[in-house]
Amino acid sequence: MASNGFVIEAPEQASIAVDGSSERFPVRRIYCVGRNYVAHVREMGGDEERDPPIFFQKPTDAVIDSGSTVPYATITENFHHEMEMVIALKSGGYNIAEKDALDHIWGYGASLDMTRRDIQGSGKPWEIAKSFDQSCPCGPLSPVEKVGHISKGAIKLTVNGETTQESDISLLIWRVPEIIANLSTYFELKAGDIILTGTPHGVGPVKPGDTLVGTIDGLQPLSITIGKRPA
Repeated sequence: MASNGFVIEAPEQASIAVDGSSERFPVRRIYCVGRNYVAHVREMGGDEERDPPIFFQKPTDAVIDSGSTVPYATITENFHHEMEMVIALKSGGYNIAEKDALDHIWGYGASLDMTRRDIQGSGKPWEIAKSFDQSCPCGPLSPVEKVGHISKGAIKLTVNGETTQESDISLLIWRVPEIIANLSTYFELKAGDIILTGTPHGVGPVKPGDTLVGTIDGLQPLSITIGKRPA
């Protein structure tokens, strides 16, 4: 028996850095919203109707800190960046009303939904394309008490200093309260859950050696480097 009372050593608790604090935010689940900006829906070949949000999950240990090197993913030749805002929950429940949704938010941050684009377009399950190791880089979270609730502001990603994605949080098709309310009809949301709210247009490929910097007005930036493919 392992010293912690389990038959093997328990996995390390996944967590995200917190701006201005040595304490970290523990991650319970990672939820993501697909196709939540009109311009991105169009660039992916869809239309701009306000269809119900597309939800998927990533494994909790896909989280990786800003400043890290993200290996070029295995089994892909078209590794893409998707810049997003992340919301971190301090509480939850089933069937949360839109008017109460913001009360459940602990804070906000910048994140990336790294994607095996060629696999996503192959008709295979999105899990293979989205839910792999180190596929969820996250910048330091900022608490609501410090930054308020984020409903507008520039969201931007640069690759090697060149802007690739640039939009505004106000252009989300499904706004943050709606996302939380809708998601809570499918799952019981709980403290420690994070939700990636969707990416704007301009998604594109990366290669080893690239430096990615993501910014959202009022929040801490996110920076990663793309490394070599694992052997």
